[in-house]
Amino acid sequence: MKITAIEAFPISVPVAQDRQVTLGIGRQVKRDAVVVKVTTEDGIVGWGESHHGRAHLAIGKLISTTLSDLILGMDATDVVGIWAKVYKFQLGSHGMGAACAMAMSGIDTALWDIRGKAVGWPIYKLLGGASRAIPAYVGGICLGYQEPASLVEEVRGFLAEGYKAVKLRVGDSPERDIARVEAVRAAFPDLTILTDANTGYSVRDARQVLSAFAAARVGWLEEPFPAHDHRSYAEARLIAPSVPLAAGENHYTRFEFHRLIEDGNITILQPDISKTGGITETMRIAAMASAWKLPIHCHSSAGICMAATLHVMSAIENAGYFEADCSPNNPLREELVIPAYKIAADGTVRPNDGPGLGIEVDEDLLRRYPGVPGPGYV
Repeated sequence: MKITAIEAFPISVPVAQDRQVTLGIGRQVKRDAVVVKVTTEDGIVGWGESHHGRAHLAIGKLISTTLSDLILGMDATDVVGIWAKVYKFQLGSHGMGAACAMAMSGIDTALWDIRGKAVGWPIYKLLGGASRAIPAYVGGICLGYQEPASLVEEVRGFLAEGYKAVKLRVGDSPERDIARVEAVRAAFPDLTILTDANTGYSVRDARQVLSAFAAARVGWLEEPFPAHDHRSYAEARLIAPSVPLAAGENHYTRFEFHRLIEDGNITILQPDISKTGGITETMRIAAMASAWKLPIHCHSSAGICMAATLHVMSAIENAGYFEADCSPNNPLREELVIPAYKIAADGTVRPNDGPGLGIEVDEDLLRRYPGVPGPGYV
């Protein structure tokens, strides 16, 4: 099954002004993604997703030029060989580390989709797993910087849908963040509350919030600092040990996760299949983490990534939470892939059972929302 075509589709979906959410990295004005289509000489088509990295046009160009030149003509079932070739000639030797990892992620996921379609199995079976009920939390671009009463009502709506856990956006100011967390805790005593600062804190900020977060029984504080700021994570870990630190969506490949695990400061690991190198590399990261008894709570992006994430989490022994994108009116979740995930009454989700990813991709949507320049946040 030789690979005959690799196509990248950078897309941008505008976010209506009344639906824009503000968080630690700015106010979101559009949603970007890079959809990857791989075709074999047999006519089998595989789909994947590369994270946009706030440079979706560049990621798309990297896929359609350099990486395609390396991969075209190779056996589509040789996911390990293809990954190794890209690592040798691009990712590991000539820079472009994060960009190359994101670009490779979409290709790798598409290759797994092809493998599953070729044998008629869902990916989780190919990976040695079974259909499992994965607990989900409310994630994506929602629950942002708003008045506590408004936030409580938004949370209430998600609980009515079946969710048992939510992730609140912090990184605004310590005082306002604490007020929001305490308001949600007071309204919902038994709710699992997680937080995400989107790199918006200093160590001083963390000192101000972590004791209050511990009192409110916050399950984790995600990305208080940039991914490379290892010293700040080491300092913050000592402030309130009962609130674990989480990170991983901005760490790339097993080589960066290796340090996270050995340092021991970040114990909630969140690889993103559309960023860290695809399904192949995420399975390696999960296996490495399992040796340290650390759970994997995958970060997720658009619809293809979420579908792939559920397959991976159903095939690893240390699966934690699935991040459900609950952004309002998100075509990359609701229209790009069919079927999207469904939340059960007990707050869990399951992978699709069809061959490969078990999804159909709306190619008309790729043409309706061509990628436009500019970052997605202001």
